[in-house]
Amino acid sequence: MATRVQSVERAAAILQVLAVEDAPTSLGQLAVALGLAKATTHGLVQTLRDVGFVDQDPESGGYLIGAGLLELGSRNVDLNEVRSRALNWTDALAARSAQAAHVAVFDSGEVLIAHHVFRPDASVQQVQTGSTHPLHATALGKVLRAYDPRAVRALGAGPLESFTYRTVTDRSRLLRELADVRDLGWAAAVEERHPDQAGLAAPVRDRSGQVIAAVGIKGPVDALCDARHRPRTALATLVVQTGRSISREFGHGRVP
Repeated sequence: MATRVQSVERAAAILQVLAVEDAPTSLGQLAVALGLAKATTHGLVQTLRDVGFVDQDPESGGYLIGAGLLELGSRNVDLNEVRSRALNWTDALAARSAQAAHVAVFDSGEVLIAHHVFRPDASVQQVQTGSTHPLHATALGKVLRAYDPRAVRALGAGPLESFTYRTVTDRSRLLRELADVRDLGWAAAVEERHPDQAGLAAPVRDRSGQVIAAVGIKGPVDALCDARHRPRTALATLVVQTGRSISREFGHGRVP
């Protein structure tokens, strides 16, 4: 009969605790959560760190889920598949919102535009498919950062670049915004990347529920927001509905 290995169970418990924490967790907090002595917890967490499953924050000394584990659990997203499954829905999104529509994925610490539908007017526009944008200053990036642990780790320890006076560069404030994104199910960025421009975005999920992409619209602030720079509810709802529709194309929410 197979026997349970206590050290493996304890290591798994450490990873489960770290997986639900946004901020670095101290050794003492881990020990209390697991009901173990600090010395025992230290040995386990150091082993997990050595194999890359746990990272240690250089400033606080606390522990986080490691990049090695995130890469182990992640899968590459086929851009052609994302584009083909989102094609009809983004066309409809651009038509109904009268704004440019985008689908994006997380790639090497940035937002990568997988598909771009022009704003349905006669203005001069440039194709953005294949271009990259910052995670912290775009609605698409905020969605990816809110749901993808790899994107959270990409925040790093360096300063966040300021593009306009509205760009969120304070890490604590950004983390609070990401929590709001998870609560609301959509993100906004108003004049954070470019003056007079705003964006709204929502997640795209695969069959398992994992967020694999973000879909959104971008346009003039007065078109996407009210007089107080608050995103228009109808447009936010439209973006969320589009995200859900694309998610169903990937099997999310479908009955087997």
